[in-house]
Amino acid sequence: MTHATHATNARFDALPPYPLAGMKEMRARLVADGVDVLDLGAGDADLAPPPAAVEALQRAAADPAYSRYPFQAGLRGFRDEVSRFMERRFGVSVDPVTEVLPLIGSKDGIAHLPFAFLNPGDYAVIPDPGYQAYLGGVTLAGGRAHRVPLRPEHDFLVPLEGVPADVGAATRMLYLNYPNNPTAASAPDGYFRQAIDWCTERGTVLVHDHAYSEIAFDGYRPKSLLEFDGARDVGIEFHSLSKTYNMTGWRLGWAVGNAEIIAALTRVKTFMDTGAFLGIQAAGVAALRSWEHWVPGNVSVFQGRRDRAAAALRSAGFEVTVPRATMYLWTPVPQGESSEAFARRALSEQGVIVLPGAALGEGGEGFFRIALTLSEDRLAEAAARLGRLL
Repeated sequence: MTHATHATNARFDALPPYPLAGMKEMRARLVADGVDVLDLGAGDADLAPPPAAVEALQRAAADPAYSRYPFQAGLRGFRDEVSRFMERRFGVSVDPVTEVLPLIGSKDGIAHLPFAFLNPGDYAVIPDPGYQAYLGGVTLAGGRAHRVPLRPEHDFLVPLEGVPADVGAATRMLYLNYPNNPTAASAPDGYFRQAIDWCTERGTVLVHDHAYSEIAFDGYRPKSLLEFDGARDVGIEFHSLSKTYNMTGWRLGWAVGNAEIIAALTRVKTFMDTGAFLGIQAAGVAALRSWEHWVPGNVSVFQGRRDRAAAALRSAGFEVTVPRATMYLWTPVPQGESSEAFARRALSEQGVIVLPGAALGEGGEGFFRIALTLSEDRLAEAAARLGRLL
């Protein structure tokens, strides 16, 4: 019996292959052999969500009213709480109906937005390395991704003055993400002002992924894009409960910003999904209300892990820059080795999973990312094991 082959389309074929073929299988073999594998690959912390969010979800799950279709309007209480949070945290006033949109995790909105704004041949400027939803959304929507390498000599900022004039003229979307994944870099105020001006001149949508807005240390308080003059004319910002509240699997976030951009994303999503479970949105309300008394303690855990891991990696012989924000350390790979080869060796020889920089784009070559997702002692153990590879 022969099986028909089904040809995939050019957009699908243009997606990059998964860069770590065989790593899951290697991990499974090691675990089966009794190896204590330390996984610092995914940005998925081993910490609990706020108790208030768990209790709110339990209550909502028992109430049939929360089991109806949420649609894009979602839970009005969640929109209102997002609006209050933006005011309280950033001093930004947003209309909960027209300038806020609940999302099934911020990835949902980030990946679907290009379907509203890109025509075939239009460019989107995206950071390289960067969250793969940027590239995936642009590619599947039929746009062209202009990838800009994030390099230390530019402080891991996208150097907009380096975008070729012909690309800039055809750029409909600019993706930024500060504090940044994976480099853990922060952007100064002047850079946001430059990006707003750049987009205003070109009629470009400025997309700011702000998933790490709350995981910041040493008194640093990342700003919202919407705090800057002119941002609301060109911009949309994506927020997530995943990292701040240890709710990665709950899939809840929001978009906030320009009402026309929000309306366009809402319309795209109307054809793609029927919204996030209302019970999760009720839990989101409880999480946001717990910000003041719960988030600082959670952030202090990440800060302790950052400090311990950075010190341990330095002791092991690595060059480490201590970041002001995010849950990552972005570390140069030992000279003469590719990031993927180093990651494979780390797993096969030492039972440590790290993310090779090239897994998030060619611009990440030369670095590997460590996620602060295990206890301080486990991070120190991982650093010591990695040091044995040098």
